[in-house]
Amino acid sequence: MSEPTVLIHQSVRGTHWLNAETLREEILDRDGSIDLRLARTAEEAAECAPHVDVLLSSYVEPWLLDELSSLRWIQALSAGIDTFDPETVETIEARDIPLTNAAGAHAQPAAEQVLGYMLTFERRFRSAFENQRRGCWERYQPGELAGKTLAVVGLGEIGTRTAELAAAVGMDVVGIKRDTSVEIDAVGTLYEPDALSDVLIDSSYVLLSCPLTDETRGMIGREEIGSMRDDAVLINVARGAIVDEPALIEALQQRTIRGAALDVFTTEPLEGDSTLWDLSNVILTPHNLGSSPELPTRIAEIFLENYGMFLEGETERMRNRVR
Repeated sequence: MSEPTVLIHQSVRGTHWLNAETLREEILDRDGSIDLRLARTAEEAAECAPHVDVLLSSYVEPWLLDELSSLRWIQALSAGIDTFDPETVETIEARDIPLTNAAGAHAQPAAEQVLGYMLTFERRFRSAFENQRRGCWERYQPGELAGKTLAVVGLGEIGTRTAELAAAVGMDVVGIKRDTSVEIDAVGTLYEPDALSDVLIDSSYVLLSCPLTDETRGMIGREEIGSMRDDAVLINVARGAIVDEPALIEALQQRTIRGAALDVFTTEPLEGDSTLWDLSNVILTPHNLGSSPELPTRIAEIFLENYGMFLEGETERMRNRVR
């Protein structure tokens, strides 16, 4: 097999969390023999498309996929593949093109941010910031995470790493996972998805880190939120559609739960007139949970591990293969 041509698609240049030029440098620093090209525009992508064997991309336009006649593998640069149009995914499957994602690359910054959310609520940092803004020396009583229960719904790379950090500070961690036969050191007890309500009743913090599927869409609705403790905090770093947003807003307004930390929303960017902006018991971040200057290095490592298997014809053994 001749040396494959690898293209970093111009979509990478439009992301806030990954620099395409840096990613290219990280890959070539580790293997300078790769024929690695970077498309800065759609026109540049179209020009070299017929010769491309491997694509690194945040998404692929249908027209470009038609032009990629020699394509034999796509490395997605996100933890999931929901940035790809469903019809594009169907075409990829029909053409039997291996599709891998970058799950795991974002786990460390994501877990650190979730820990930050919990510390903000537990140590009442918002009260400190407000007092500082007002120039007011006023003591308040913070709490401790140690001894609190964190429920992790979805124990992929992000959920598992968060569980490890939470356990390290003394939290009791329980998890919800379809396969409860696996052992995760940081998780005390694993429950199947149908035990969700029972888990919510006993948890001080609830982390949603599961993929968006037909089964998880709308999974946290009015009934589930009603099962949560009045001092519980809901943390959503998965996808906005997993939560019934109006039901969550009502619970936050009525203080039937303590608060929420949200990195994802039903509509993004979050509408300017959303009630969420005005609630004092909510932390909002702009879907940047996985952002880190270390991402190019981690994604390069995932790509190169898979590239070696690609050259050996072992595509079934590729890391994070989803199609």
